[in-house]
Amino acid sequence: MMPRWMCVLLSSATGWFGVVVVLTVTLIALVSLVWTPFDPMLTDVKGRWAPPGWPHLLGTDATGRDILSLLMAGARTTVFVAVGAGIVATVVGMLLAALGALTARWMRETVAVLVDILIAFPVLMIAMMISAVWGGSLWVVVISVGIGFGVSIARVTRPELRRVQKSDFVLAGRASGLTAGQNLVRHLLPNVAPVFIVQLSWSMAVAVLAEAGLSYLGFGASLADASWGTLLAELQRYIGVHPLSVVWPGLAITITVLGLNLLGDALREATDPTLSRRAAQVHVPEVVA
Repeated sequence: MMPRWMCVLLSSATGWFGVVVVLTVTLIALVSLVWTPFDPMLTDVKGRWAPPGWPHLLGTDATGRDILSLLMAGARTTVFVAVGAGIVATVVGMLLAALGALTARWMRETVAVLVDILIAFPVLMIAMMISAVWGGSLWVVVISVGIGFGVSIARVTRPELRRVQKSDFVLAGRASGLTAGQNLVRHLLPNVAPVFIVQLSWSMAVAVLAEAGLSYLGFGASLADASWGTLLAELQRYIGVHPLSVVWPGLAITITVLGLNLLGDALREATDPTLSRRAAQVHVPEVVA
């Protein structure tokens, strides 16, 4: 039997759309590990700018590479960045939130000031500064985006931890002899999980967009790695001659980011009981003729 929050998630159109998009992109990324219609990096000058059809279902680019194969390979990069940035954001966000909510006052105030300082820097700027020192790569994107959104997660999760910490069941846990770490694992983290999951979903959506933007600017994936942002940057130079070719990577980025954002909204509605109570209390008066 499915949990209640999952039933609520799948009962909404936005939840269904988000789940289908995430599963589809993940499945395409896994399939591309073992099969693509053509070698994504195989060039064929004679077959360049082939229109959509057989055997190139989405056509080819200026060097004759199959666009469908490039999109499938680019899905691997997208999933890698989204998952990697999500893991880094989870570690950074929960660490800062715990330090900012469960430690001594001087530590809490220090972490709060640090979070306010870091959150003032845009993620793309942080990534470009790191890339200028270490060079552009997917790892730079993952770490910079993960740190940037980990700070955002910490800023949202820290007040929730402080609120839950004052709850009766947490105080009862302390009275029963639970340590701070045991209280964190048993009581605090499960109660802030809904807020955290929603923020993580939104962060992964922006991570996909950030990777595409950084790759478009030349600070993200290397030329050896297929990326939707890199492909979009290469094809946009020919938009006046072959406009349809630019549509495919742009559409892939748009649908993926939209799916993750809608999934985050649906998760918020499914995991926040106050929203469902508010919706149940809304009364629309009948129109009497």
